Amino acid sequence: MDFPAEDASVFVRRRTRLGDLVPDPVIVFGGRPRPRNYAANTLPFRADSHFLYLVGANLPDAVLVGREGSWELFMSPTPPDDAMWHGVRPGFDAIARSTGVSRVRPSDELRAALAGLDLATVPAIDPSTRSFQASLLGRTWGAEDEGSGSAPLGSRDASLADALVALRSVHDDAALTHLRRAAEGSLAGHLAGMHSTGSGLRESTVRAAIEAEFVARGMDCAYGSIVTVHGEILHNHAHHHILEDGDLLLVDAGAEDAGWASDVTRTWPVSGRFSPTQREFYEIVLRAQLASIDMVRPGVRYRDIHRRACVVLTEGLVDTGILRGDPESLVDRGAHALLFPHGIGHLIGLDVHDMEDLGDRAGYGPGWQRSQQFGLKYLRLDRVLAPGTMVTIEPGLYQAPAILDNAELAGPFDRDRTLDRTRLAMFRDVRGIRIEDDVLCTEGAPDVLTAAIPKGADEVAAMVGDAGAAGYGRTR
Repeated sequence: MDFPAEDASVFVRRRTRLGDLVPDPVIVFGGRPRPRNYAANTLPFRADSHFLYLVGANLPDAVLVGREGSWELFMSPTPPDDAMWHGVRPGFDAIARSTGVSRVRPSDELRAALAGLDLATVPAIDPSTRSFQASLLGRTWGAEDEGSGSAPLGSRDASLADALVALRSVHDDAALTHLRRAAEGSLAGHLAGMHSTGSGLRESTVRAAIEAEFVARGMDCAYGSIVTVHGEILHNHAHHHILEDGDLLLVDAGAEDAGWASDVTRTWPVSGRFSPTQREFYEIVLRAQLASIDMVRPGVRYRDIHRRACVVLTEGLVDTGILRGDPESLVDRGAHALLFPHGIGHLIGLDVHDMEDLGDRAGYGPGWQRSQQFGLKYLRLDRVLAPGTMVTIEPGLYQAPAILDNAELAGPFDRDRTLDRTRLAMFRDVRGIRIEDDVLCTEGAPDVLTAAIPKGADEVAAMVGDAGAAGYGRTR
C-alpha cells in the first residue's frame, strides 16, 4: 500500500474527464495480491494500470466506483495486528485525501452499494480478479473477451474501454514527469551494463549491474530484463551464458517509476570492438531507427513509420548483397521479415506495452485491422499519432533459425534467389541487433526521452568495460 506520488488533483482531473466520456456508472478493480507457493508469501503487488491511472496508489483488493460525478473507493480495513508486521498504514480518511475520492468505504458495503446499478467495467487479465468481477457483477466473459479486445465487449464496457484508451494514449504532465524519471533510471542502468561488460562474465552479472541502478533509485523493472548474447531469440530471458570476445550483447531493460515504464534496447560488443560485419549490420539498424524516429509527428500513421523502417533495413540488406531486388517491392512481399520479423514498436505508459490488456482496441485505429502477412501481423500499434502520445521505436536485424530454417517462411525467397544465403553466412557473427528508444510525439520535433543513452557504434563501443573505478562487479 502506498500514497500517490502526485497531488490528488491529478487523479480528480482524470476521473472527471473519464466521467465526461462515460456517463454510466463505472467500476474499476485494483487487483488482488497473488501468492507464491503459500498464502502469506505474495508476489510484489502492483495495481491494475487502469486503476493506478485513476487512483495513483497500489491498494490491494480495492475497487473504485464512479456514479453521477462522485467517486468512492471500497477496500478492506487493516487488521488489528497488521502494524506489528507491516508498520502503521494509512487509514481510510488519509487515503481519501491523498487520492481525492469522495470517501473510502469498507469492502463489505460494496455489494449493497452496487445494487440496481448497471456498471461498465473492463475484464481483468488476472484470473482471480476476473473471478471476483464475475461474482460481484453477476457476469461472465468468454475466453475471447478476457481483456483481449479480440471480441466485442458489452456496449457499456466498450465505451469505457474506448474512453480509457482516449485518455491514457495522450499523456498529461504528471505522467510525463514519471516517464522522464523512468528514462533517467534506464540511462543509469544501461550505462552500468555497458561498463560492467567483459569477456568471461555471465550475462547475469551485467543484468545485476543494470537492475541495481533501478533499485538504487527506488524503481522497479518495467518488465523482465533481456540481457543476452543470443539476440536472435527475441524475448530471451535466460541469463546464464558466458560472454566471449566476438559476441554482441543485446540488452532490453527499462526502469519503472511509480508504475510508469521505460523500454530501451541497446546492443554492444563484449570486447568493446565491433567486427566489420557487426558494424555494417549495426549501422543499418541505426539508420532505420533514426529515420523512423524522425517520423514521430502529429498526424502520421504509425504503420507508415513501420514501413519506413522496413524499407531502410531492406535497402541496407540489398546493399550488402543479402537480398536482391527493389527494396519497396521486397517489403511488399515481406522479404524484410526474414531478418526483421516484429513491429517497429508500441505504445508505452503505465504498461510497457500500454493498454494491451485491451488488445487491438487500444492498438489499432477504428476500422484498421492487423495484416496476416508474416512480420506485419506482429505490429502492435496502428494509430494516427497525436501530441502527448509516446511510442517505442525499435528496429532490429536477427538471424533467427526459427525463421531462416522454416521452409514455409524462407522457401519462396530461396527458390527465386531473393535471399543470398552465401552472403548472409558472412555475417554469422551477428545473431541479433536491436536499438530502441522511447519517443514522445509533440507539436514539433520528436522528443526522445532516452536520447542520452549512447547508441552510435563508436560511442557504444567506447563505453564497454570503461568502469574500473566505478565499482561495478566483475565476478561470475
